[in-house]
Amino acid sequence: MIARKLGPLDAEVPVIGLGTWQMEDDDEADVVRAVHRAIELGATHVDTAEMYGSGRVEQILGKALAGKRDRVFLASKVLPRNAERDAVIRACERSLRRLDTDHLDLYVLHWRGSGVPLAETFGAFEALRASGKIRAWGVSNFDVSDLAEAVGVAGPGKIACNQVLYHLGDRTIEHDVIPWCERHQIAVVAYSPFGSAGGFPSRSSPGGKALADVGKPLGATARQVALAYLTRRAFAIPKASRVEHVAENTAAAAITLDEVAIARLDRAFPRGPWRGLPTL
Repeated sequence: MIARKLGPLDAEVPVIGLGTWQMEDDDEADVVRAVHRAIELGATHVDTAEMYGSGRVEQILGKALAGKRDRVFLASKVLPRNAERDAVIRACERSLRRLDTDHLDLYVLHWRGSGVPLAETFGAFEALRASGKIRAWGVSNFDVSDLAEAVGVAGPGKIACNQVLYHLGDRTIEHDVIPWCERHQIAVVAYSPFGSAGGFPSRSSPGGKALADVGKPLGATARQVALAYLTRRAFAIPKASRVEHVAENTAAAAITLDEVAIARLDRAFPRGPWRGLPTL
């Protein structure tokens, strides 16, 4: 598995990890097997959140990671309603208990709320980091103005990542968010890299045909081609609750797209004008 530095962290993190949104609806035994297979294949960046299943997904992961925690780069997210200093710390401690671990590798503000200054939330993150309960922290769903304010508050080299929606059907973050993050050494982590439910191009669509044309000489599936495109400049955390989907996703890290393939996909999935930060 290809790995890169994630923001200011010294450790390298796999470019393709494992997302867990809505895994509370999946068969728990399948989820545990999928997590174990992801670790075996090197997709050891496992991302979750206190919001997912109201903590249920963290509990499932706690079981799945028993005896394997030291092999995983584990991330979770705190809701903006818990963004006050003491609430952040309590929320983190609840996540740690559900995940059955003594620390998180990454803790992320799920999105920016209103009423709580960023300085207060970031101060809580720094306190958690100083106490060893988290290794690093980041943000999610921040546009450039939010990011500029955040760096102004925290200082350079503190924000590890910005987790945002990014898929071939919506490349708007390529206009400003990705370049800004690259200049400031903040990793971009793509969630829902295949789009929302039912959003991935069908085989008969123009986009689906382009993905098939690019993938055929590479022996790659359409989803593998999509991940290979996105991970040129971002990390990706696709959800996979079955072992076969884990295997398909992780194999995408070995695919290299040449300039001809990239141009083909650029034409099939035009970036379009800036429309603001995308949301599900």
